[in-house]
Amino acid sequence: MDFAGELAAPYYPEYVRQLGATESIVGIIGFVAFMALASVQFPGGYLADKYGRKWLVSTMTFGVALSYIFFAIAPTWHFILIGTLVANLCLLYQPALLAMMADSMPPERRGMGYSIINLIMSVTTTPAAAVGLALIVQFSLVGGLRIGYTVIVVFFLAAATLRLRLKESITKNPGKMQLRELVNSYPEALKEGIGIWKLVPRSTFFLFISGLLVRFSFAITQFNMLFYVLDVLLISEEIWGLATIALFTTMIIFAFPVGKLIDKIGRKVPLILSFLVMLPAIFLFIYGDVRRLFIALPLFGIGQLLAMSAYMSLLADLVPREQRGTVIGSSNFFSYMFMAFGSLMGGIIYQVVSPQMPFFIMIIAIIPALFLMLFLVHEPEKREE
Repeated sequence: MDFAGELAAPYYPEYVRQLGATESIVGIIGFVAFMALASVQFPGGYLADKYGRKWLVSTMTFGVALSYIFFAIAPTWHFILIGTLVANLCLLYQPALLAMMADSMPPERRGMGYSIINLIMSVTTTPAAAVGLALIVQFSLVGGLRIGYTVIVVFFLAAATLRLRLKESITKNPGKMQLRELVNSYPEALKEGIGIWKLVPRSTFFLFISGLLVRFSFAITQFNMLFYVLDVLLISEEIWGLATIALFTTMIIFAFPVGKLIDKIGRKVPLILSFLVMLPAIFLFIYGDVRRLFIALPLFGIGQLLAMSAYMSLLADLVPREQRGTVIGSSNFFSYMFMAFGSLMGGIIYQVVSPQMPFFIMIIAIIPALFLMLFLVHEPEKREE
């Protein structure tokens, strides 16, 4: 899935723009995507804890795979909107998958575990970025991405079939769920998802707020980065493709050292380092040229690697196994709500106000997240199993 998805991901915003969308419409599509994702997080987490992880992950992956047919055949951006909505509703399985990962790692090896996951993703996405670049050079951006999205459908269906072989990671007997309960469970899931923050350690809540600000900051710039490279920095799509390859290569190189660092010195310091790496990367990107782009993107890669591995490790350390699905679902719900508005704001601000402004807002959002991490987030004395 990582390989196939990265064939098209670096060029997705420009693909939608060439299908007739404006920067604001791309932001609106992002808004719909994140709102759809948010809407399924509470039931996804609730059902993952009550009925198990496996069935959600294995069945809903088929829906995600088929949704990309809309991307492959899209004559206009409206089809992208439909495919985006279907794909993100099917990501009902996301809390279950994240909980299954946390369940499957021993506490003392979580840093390395999440780094290995990121390593696998980077190893597969690095050649994918090169293949995606070759496709757009050979067939043009739109033609190449139509082929890329067709490959996504095939590969995702294969992955969905493999996921049928997953083994359940919770020990209690989950029983069988009726389809009707998927709808009926929402009020209870919402209640539990909000109430869960009273049951977990206070550091979990502040970790969540810090992560919320970071996710918002990335959402406001996510789709604008390629536009900024093409429109403001006047760098070609081909150079952008090469820079993304450099990003993934950097993540491959640093995956093991980051994992060892997180397990050796703890989770908090690497999280703080992630902020300190990303801030100069943003400035290099805003005032960029080709050379600075090849510095900024690898720095973003190192920052993301530190943040993702340390954040998920610390979250698993703080939250008991039987509450992880609910905590992840609740955390994702609010994060995706913020990301939805960030995506919407980013597209409008880029088009109406200034192309640079979303990136300055990103900096403003990251600074309080850094201070929350410094003063209010603490690692537990004993890590949860």
